[in-house]
Amino acid sequence: MAVSPADVKKLRDKTLAGMLDCKNALVEADGNFAAAEKILKEKGLASADKRSGRSTNSGAVFTAVVGDTAAAIELSCETDFVAKNAVFTSAGSKIAAVVAEKKYTEVNSEVEILVKEVISILKENMSVKRIASLKVSESDTVVDYLHNNGQIGVMVKLSCDSAETAGKDEVKALGMDLALHAAAFNPSYLNRDKVDANYISEQESIFKVQAANLDKPEKVVAGIVKGKLNKHLSQICFVDQSFVKNDKLSVSQAVAEVAKAVGGKVELTDYIYMLVGEEEE
Repeated sequence: MAVSPADVKKLRDKTLAGMLDCKNALVEADGNFAAAEKILKEKGLASADKRSGRSTNSGAVFTAVVGDTAAAIELSCETDFVAKNAVFTSAGSKIAAVVAEKKYTEVNSEVEILVKEVISILKENMSVKRIASLKVSESDTVVDYLHNNGQIGVMVKLSCDSAETAGKDEVKALGMDLALHAAAFNPSYLNRDKVDANYISEQESIFKVQAANLDKPEKVVAGIVKGKLNKHLSQICFVDQSFVKNDKLSVSQAVAEVAKAVGGKVELTDYIYMLVGEEEE
């Protein structure tokens, strides 16, 4: 069947596969986008690590911690020039603080009014594209990090056995290291328990197709599939990734070392990652 250039480009943008490969996959899938994406993965022509959108507009991420809530927002605008404007950045920080204070989980009339106030000054269209938040207790340490003028925003939550442990410099330093790690590696999930069962099933089916082409005994194929899946999960799950400051340790092992050093319980329990312009799934 004939496929449109727009569909081919859309598939390429999502999978990073070649244009011709994308076109052939769409033809093979009779135009079904999801099926074509799976075909590309089975053939090893697309990354299975993470389906992520590309930056399509300007803006910045802003974060705030107020009381028992940590919040991050993406405030979008039309141009990079405005995104770096002091009025814009001040407004973004104010909106993030209001969202945290009021425990908002989605854009509402108060947030829209705050955005319109900035629009009236800067004369450029803007909107809060998304909001994310973390619940915080006295025994938690939350560290935020904004990269490249807020193009990436990260918040990391470490849960401890006491407020004393949470307040230790070593724990705060660990939080910053983990925030830098998340900004660099953009983990898809906190841990394996958070991975959707359907996603795991999809990856298994893809790895089975890949392994079947190796002409190995069934038992060997099963081992190969299991190994591929474990490796894949270690790449997309935050706690299993190789720690940015010491790739001989996983993130969970690095956390455990700090916990041992401070003589208390420390656990990475949640995080927020925002990239300006990224499409949510």
